Amino acid sequence: MTPALLPDAKRDVTDLHLPLDRAAGRLSAQIAAGFRAAVRSGRLTAGTRLPSSRDLARDMDVSRGVVVAAYEQLTAEGFLVARRGDGTRIAPLARPDDPGPLPAPESGASPNSFPCAGADDAHSYDLSPGNPDLSGFPRDRWLAAARSALRTLPHDAFTYPDPAGVPALRAELAGYLCRVRAAHADPGRVVIMSGVAHGLSALVGLLKADGYTTLAVEDPTSVRQLPMLAAGGVRMARVPVDREGLIVEELARTGARAVLVTPAHQYPTGVVLSPARRAQLIAWARAVDGVVIEDDYDAEFRYDREPVGCLQGVDPDRVVLLGSVSKSLAPALRLGWAVAPPALAERLRVHRGHTDLGAPVLEQHALAEFLRGGAYDRHLRTMRRRYRARRDALADAIRAHVPGAVVQGVSAGIHLYVELPRGCDEDRVVEAAARAGVSVAGARPMRSPARADAAAPALVLGYARLGEARLVKAAELLGQAIVHGARG
Repeated sequence: MTPALLPDAKRDVTDLHLPLDRAAGRLSAQIAAGFRAAVRSGRLTAGTRLPSSRDLARDMDVSRGVVVAAYEQLTAEGFLVARRGDGTRIAPLARPDDPGPLPAPESGASPNSFPCAGADDAHSYDLSPGNPDLSGFPRDRWLAAARSALRTLPHDAFTYPDPAGVPALRAELAGYLCRVRAAHADPGRVVIMSGVAHGLSALVGLLKADGYTTLAVEDPTSVRQLPMLAAGGVRMARVPVDREGLIVEELARTGARAVLVTPAHQYPTGVVLSPARRAQLIAWARAVDGVVIEDDYDAEFRYDREPVGCLQGVDPDRVVLLGSVSKSLAPALRLGWAVAPPALAERLRVHRGHTDLGAPVLEQHALAEFLRGGAYDRHLRTMRRRYRARRDALADAIRAHVPGAVVQGVSAGIHLYVELPRGCDEDRVVEAAARAGVSVAGARPMRSPARADAAAPALVLGYARLGEARLVKAAELLGQAIVHGARG
């Protein structure tokens, strides 16, 4: 076996042993596959420093953009880490597994076919929705916030926390949400949760105990939430969404007194709940003594106009606002919040005390410091610029390579909702795209069976994790998938 490379050792391309079949094309995917195989076989170990993109491109006689694309993909997948002043290295968490044969790249492909990905490249272009750019996590700023918190925390802060969350974070979040989301918030209304999913499951349990046995949800909606809601023991009523958002007249017909909505950027269609519908929804809640659960999952990322204030700010006694840092920072932090009426906030606090004794303390203090020092605002500005450029690249490329497609939901978030050209079969498009190495989500599974067949075929495409060049290539492959086999 070829010995592992020593960190910082000078090497040439032969040390890396990256197979490259120029006739097969997709050079960046081949380079990425070669690195994955080297890590998995143990030949490249955690901490190994890699050549710069410029040096590797020169040694392999390819364009620098090819190597940059490979490095970006591997960084997004967690195989590499890149830090300013330290170059690009094999990630500490990358570890070998049982080595297997690397599929040889196909050559001699027909000009009328599109390339199929091998086993290691099954997701060469991952457009799955809901995934932020994890390489953008502000490690240095977060580390500085954590160090600042640790330097100043008294010893007593290391005991079991207030189940509602540490007071410093609740105060910072209340101020932030009032300023940025036009919320009606104070520390007494804020309860720290382990993400939106945790807050939602806790709320559903409390509401069911109060006799709210039916929960209305949007149609379409996130398929990941449905099993969790069903596990809460409530009956779900699906309410259709149109171009103005949730149809409140249909909600009233369900008999539900609780509803889960995404008014700032409906998931997955991207529709913003119109002013008229917002007023109707609040009127409905008051009339039926109801509760509106507002999932504010990606409201920080709005690009083309000023953000719409949260619904909770209109009627804080009827609306519970749920949010988290999963999209803005990273899901791994498991930090979220509920802004609820005082009585319900206290019940959530008691629920946390009875079930898990509260969220981790040090992470809460780090986030409080991150907010207090302005690092969170600076990070969001950086990510908005990055995501806007990627959104524009993917939307333009879809229009160019998928004639007849209608791109929606572009004003905010980190995904697009793309209605496919007339005559397309959604399921076959998803399958054909996967064979081309492009991972996409179809909208059909997000709809109720009663409405799935009547809806136009559509895809939900996340764009946060890929650079602009790779997004353009993904759109090109998607267009080829439609042309070469996805027609119904």
